[in-house]
Amino acid sequence: MSHEEQEDKTIYKVVLNHEEQYSIWPADRENALGWRDEGTTGLKQECLDHIKEVWTDMRPLSLRQKMDGK
Repeated sequence: MSHEEQEDKTIYKVVLNHEEQYSIWPADRENALGWRDEGTTGLKQECLDHIKEVWTDMRPLSLRQKMDGK
């Protein structure tokens, strides 16, 4: 079976950094330094779909706050 034919059954979790930027990480691995759980887990595409839905402002938190005068 080729690599392309193998379905990715890995369960991922959605993670956030201090700038509220999103990523996914294998659910069974410890988060990379500076990243925290967002609360969503699932197959890769499910996690990516969730991020696409919730991450509507791609600007880092610090830039959003500066532009909003906070």
